[in-house]
Amino acid sequence: MVERTPPQGPSRLPTMKDIAEHVGVSRQLVSLVLRGADGPSTESREKVLAAAAELGYRPNASARLLRQARTRTLGVVFSMRNAFQVRYVEELVAAASARGYRVALGTVDAGRGTDEAIGALLEERVEALAVFNPDPHATALAAASTLLPAVLLGEWTRDDSLDTVHVDERGGLCQAVEHLVGLGHREIAYVGGPLGGLVGADRADAYRAAMTQAGLEGEVDVLDAGFGEEDGASAGRTLLEREQLPTAVVCGSDHAAAGLLAVLQRAGVRVPEQVSVIGFDDSHVAALSYLALTSVHQDVAATVEATLSILVERLEGTSDGARARRVVATPTRLTVRGSTGTVRAGR
Repeated sequence: MVERTPPQGPSRLPTMKDIAEHVGVSRQLVSLVLRGADGPSTESREKVLAAAAELGYRPNASARLLRQARTRTLGVVFSMRNAFQVRYVEELVAAASARGYRVALGTVDAGRGTDEAIGALLEERVEALAVFNPDPHATALAAASTLLPAVLLGEWTRDDSLDTVHVDERGGLCQAVEHLVGLGHREIAYVGGPLGGLVGADRADAYRAAMTQAGLEGEVDVLDAGFGEEDGASAGRTLLEREQLPTAVVCGSDHAAAGLLAVLQRAGVRVPEQVSVIGFDDSHVAALSYLALTSVHQDVAATVEATLSILVERLEGTSDGARARRVVATPTRLTVRGSTGTVRAGR
C-alpha cells in the first residue's frame, strides 16, 4: 500500500508559542525575553533569542499596535498610476519613519475609490490622513476629518476642517508660458481642464491667467482632458484634425504630455521643430531619454515636509492654540529639456 503525504497547508510565521515549545519553556518567559523585560536569566534569554532567530520569528506589528493606545500610523490615499504621487509616497515613508511613524497605503484606481481606501485605512487605526485628489462625491474624507487630522493634497478646498498642501499652480503655469513666449511662441494651447477634476480646472485657470499676463488672452486655447496618457493622446488627435497646429502645447501632467508626444510623433510632427511640448510634475516620465520633456517641477521633498509638519503638529499637540487651518503652496520651477524650442520662421 502506497502511503500518501497529506497536502501541506500554507506556511505560517512562527509564534511565541512555537519558540516556547522549541526551547521547552513557558510562553510567558518568551514574551518577557522578546519584550526586553527584567526577570529571565542570561541563559534563558540567550536560548530564547537563539530559537527566535533559528525559527525566523518576526514580531506581529498589528497585534502590538492593538495593545497600544497609539498606533503612530499615518494613512495616505494615492494613485499607483500617478508618477508624482508614487514618488511622494516613497519619500513620505522614509521621512515619517525618521519621525517615529509608519505609513499605511490606501491605493485608488478605476474600481476602488476614495471612500473605500479611507475606510480600509481607518480599519488599520491610522491616526491621521493625507489624501490626494479625492473623488468629488466621496464622503469618507469629510467624516474622517472630524475624528482625526487630515491633509488634502493636490487641490485646494474651502473646507475649513482640512489642512491643504498644494503646488503653486499659477507660478508653475506662468513659468511654462513665459518660457515659450521667450522662444517666440504665441499660439500656445493647453491640454487639461474640468475632465481632470478640481485640480484640472485649477491648472486650466492658471494657464489662462498666465496667457493673460503675457498679453495673449486672445490666444487662449484649452482642450479639456484628464491627466492620463490616453487623455493626452486624444487631445493630440484633436489637434491633428485642425487645419493648423499650435506652435506649442502645455499639458496638465507629464502623463498627458507623453500621450500627446506619442500621437504627434507617429503622425510625423517633429518636436520641438514644429510643436514644443511642456508637461507638469517633472516626474521620472519627463526625464526618460526618449521623451526629454520640459516640465514644471513639483518639489516632492517640500510637499512631504509640509504634510508631515502639519500632521505631527496636530498629533503631538504642538500647533498654536485653536485649530487654524493650514494652507501651504509648494514652489515650482521649470526643468527645460529637449521638447521645447524656438518657433520656426514663418509661424
